[in-house]
Amino acid sequence: MQLLLPLEYAIQNPSGCARWCPLNSKCVNATACQCSPGFSSSSGEIFTDQLESCDDINECGPPLAVSCGKFADCQNTEGSFHCECWPGYELASGGKTFKNKSENTCQEVDECQRKPRICKGRSICVRTQGSFTCVCPPGLEPNKTDPGTCSDVNECTSGQSPCHTTAHCLNNIGSYECRCRPGWKPIPGSPNGLNNTICEDVDECSSGQPACHSSTVCINTIGSYRCRCRRGWEPKPGFQNMQMNTTCQEMSFPPWTPPPGIQRLTMSGLFSGAEWAGSSWLTCPVFSSPQDLIQEVDELLQAPDDLEALSPLEQRCVATNLLSGLEDVLRDVSQALPNGPLTFNASAGTDLSLNVQQQENINVTLCQNQAKMWLSLDVMHESSDSGPSVVGLISTPGMGKLLAEAPLVLEPKQQEAVHEHKGLLGEVSPVLLSDVISAFISNKDTQSLSSPVTFILSHQLLTLGNTQEVLCVFWEHSQDGCGHWSTTGCRTVATGDTSTTCECTHLSSFAVLMAQYDVQEEDPVLVVITYVGLGLSLLCLLLAALTFLLCKAIQNTSTSLHLHLSVCLFLAHLLFLTAINQTKIKVLCGIIAGALHYLYLAAFTWMLLEGLHLFLTARNLTVVNYSGLNRFMKWLMFPVGYGVPALIVAISAASRPHLYGTATRCWLDTKKIFIWSFLGPVCAIIAVNLALFLMTFWILQSKLSSLNSDVSTLGNTR
Repeated sequence: MQLLLPLEYAIQNPSGCARWCPLNSKCVNATACQCSPGFSSSSGEIFTDQLESCDDINECGPPLAVSCGKFADCQNTEGSFHCECWPGYELASGGKTFKNKSENTCQEVDECQRKPRICKGRSICVRTQGSFTCVCPPGLEPNKTDPGTCSDVNECTSGQSPCHTTAHCLNNIGSYECRCRPGWKPIPGSPNGLNNTICEDVDECSSGQPACHSSTVCINTIGSYRCRCRRGWEPKPGFQNMQMNTTCQEMSFPPWTPPPGIQRLTMSGLFSGAEWAGSSWLTCPVFSSPQDLIQEVDELLQAPDDLEALSPLEQRCVATNLLSGLEDVLRDVSQALPNGPLTFNASAGTDLSLNVQQQENINVTLCQNQAKMWLSLDVMHESSDSGPSVVGLISTPGMGKLLAEAPLVLEPKQQEAVHEHKGLLGEVSPVLLSDVISAFISNKDTQSLSSPVTFILSHQLLTLGNTQEVLCVFWEHSQDGCGHWSTTGCRTVATGDTSTTCECTHLSSFAVLMAQYDVQEEDPVLVVITYVGLGLSLLCLLLAALTFLLCKAIQNTSTSLHLHLSVCLFLAHLLFLTAINQTKIKVLCGIIAGALHYLYLAAFTWMLLEGLHLFLTARNLTVVNYSGLNRFMKWLMFPVGYGVPALIVAISAASRPHLYGTATRCWLDTKKIFIWSFLGPVCAIIAVNLALFLMTFWILQSKLSSLNSDVSTLGNTR
């Protein structure tokens, strides 16, 4: 068969070439084929086996028959091969492949120099061995929202504080700067730069440049400066003090107008002298004006002459005008005094103590023979924004002659406390114990200070009685130009034999008063009637309760109601007699008041149940079996008799617990509407019982007339 195949092919292929040669081969003759270059068969280059095939020769495989040289690799192809440069390398000729190492001209390629740029945004191309990497330069970081790009790092807000504490950090794209703030400058040897810039304050006031207007004084501050009006000057309209553009003018003092009705020459001289002090103090010696003014006031108060002929009301008006005017003039005049503590004394005891300073961080204490004042740092800082800070204390012993009979007005809470501790009050008679002192600071608005001012006022030796109390008071001006003593905003901290410590949240004229209270004593007859009557009531209630409890024969719904009523009244009266005055312990007193509230409400509630039972009994006179009525009353008795009072007391105690117990008795506060938590239910029960009584009376009259027709209507009614 095999012999016949070549013959058949020979017949069919007259050229004598084999037609069965496989892929990648060519015909040699009619019986043999030869593999193409780069291919081979298992039988050799020429083969006659028709089942043979030509396979690719891997010239790059082992054993290595081809050498491509450095920085290159052999790449096998179908029927051939070639050499390629490594990634990041290329042929000098720009070609892609070559055949052997003699043609190898592979050299490294700088990808970072190619155009267009390989790396995006602000990223930088960094060359590596045969490759490259895109990295962010210093001051930038990879962008999380746009991979492959870089975004700026804000070194100033990163929390690392790259600049010195005296310098200001300014962020730039990819970097930052350390600069001195306005009003600062680099210290010598420290130019603007990174990290090493250290700044110091610029003293604009000593730089030689006119930083402030000529009417002001330059005050250097950290990083800036302020312009303050000179002493005796004030800001012009439209300007504010302590600003960079402050412009000032000379102060003008309003005249001190005397109160109406004053005709005495000394008084007229005093008021005109005060006006002169305000208008001429700039050209006079700094000590003359306050000293002369204090001396004039001292002489006036020691020999009041025509002031004594005025009515008490007119005297109070003069004193009010004198105190307020003296304070205003001294506040302005003191602006011209030198810094430090100053004291001015008059012959008859009128004293003036001053402390003038430039907004320093110290507390101020002013001392006199009869008074001492202490101001905290917070009050001083609020005292003035115009020039120096002035604190003054004036003691005027003679002022007591004009204010000795002035009325006293207690603040509402103190008035209530006095009523509770002293009993029922009549008139309050105040006695002036100390000298009248006036306190002022630079700021005129001193009605609500951030922290209280402490005063220690000396006074005569005193011994207090039960109806006497020492009060710290101030002189409150009224709208009619006069005034009165008041305790609002002042409290008495401590009282000794010869001095009293006061705290006030405002500044004015102060003094120590002894308040004498007229106490109305309790009526002894009423006390006897109360104790005797309640004692007899306790005895009768006890006997009644024992009777209803122990006598089995009479026990029914009605006697059960009587028993609970007797028990509640007995306990309430007993607690009233033994504990109504136990006011020393407030919590205990409140508990006693709550217990009395509950017991008396329970007693009235049992009275309501008795009235209801009587009414229901009258309606069922014709019914022989009362079992239904008894069951209803037994079901109703305890929840109503003890539960309703408990609910009322619980609501009252939860809403106003502090109104249980007063300073004089352990009962409800009668000065508030809170007392109606007792009176309200009592009045309601009395009204309901009265209605039940009238209806019961009508029912009985109707039933009796129907039972006996022979009896007249008038007889039935009787």
